[in-house]
Amino acid sequence: MNLAGNITALVTPFKDGVIDEERFREFIEWQIREGVNGLSPCGTTGESATLSHAEHEKVIGICIDQVKGRVPVLAGAGSNNTSEAIALGAFAKKAGADALLLITPYYNKPTQEGLVAHYKAIAREVSLPTIVYNVPGRTALNIQPATMARLFREVPEIIGVKEATGDLAQVSDILELCGEGFILLSGDDFTVAPSMALGGKGVISVVANLVPAKMSSLCSEAAAGNAAETRKLHFELAPLCRACFLETNPVPVKTALGLMGKMSGEVRLPLVPLQAANQRRLEEVLREADLIA
Repeated sequence: MNLAGNITALVTPFKDGVIDEERFREFIEWQIREGVNGLSPCGTTGESATLSHAEHEKVIGICIDQVKGRVPVLAGAGSNNTSEAIALGAFAKKAGADALLLITPYYNKPTQEGLVAHYKAIAREVSLPTIVYNVPGRTALNIQPATMARLFREVPEIIGVKEATGDLAQVSDILELCGEGFILLSGDDFTVAPSMALGGKGVISVVANLVPAKMSSLCSEAAAGNAAETRKLHFELAPLCRACFLETNPVPVKTALGLMGKMSGEVRLPLVPLQAANQRRLEEVLREADLIA
């Protein structure tokens, strides 16, 4: 499994409280036309925390059906309950996902040894290429670089990490300890270029929901070693990256997609609509990027 480049962390469109399948399929088609290298449903940006199990399976199923093998589908299937993660992963595999995205267990705060046991238990039951999702800001837990290297050595299914600490020293340590063949994907749109400069392979991106072609270009230029063009694209994307995190993700990006006419900007409680001042700032950034009139 060669996951690389721009993989969009897909939003989940809602309409009147339910999944908007028609807009979701249209959105997936647009993403593929714009040249993304992969799609990842049911992650943080997809509001997986407020999807029922049936809805979670529906979102993954729709994505896989619509993609039809044109790009890899990296299905979010993680949980802080190991048996639940196994069940979600088994469904994703049966549905035809190319790989799993498995967040570290949140709230429980297992030890590093507990993390290893968690991922080994999932791999025993669901043998599918797996990207570990490390996002301490959401989980209150950090996979240490030595633990990541151990997982890569001891669990054949684990092929890489979505590294969302924003810590380039940790990115460097992970790549140093894991070595060749390891896939490090930035989980932070601000650090795509520097992560790839160190040997990262791409990004699982929030801002790619808005500008998939531009994020794909950034990844392509970085992979080709074109430093000047990479820097140019990095700074062009920076205002959008900041705007996407004016408030908790995915509130700003879904608001932006609503303004762009791609879908409703609806989010589920406990998330609420963007505050008025932040909406005004978001609209300014979108206009500057020629995404809205």
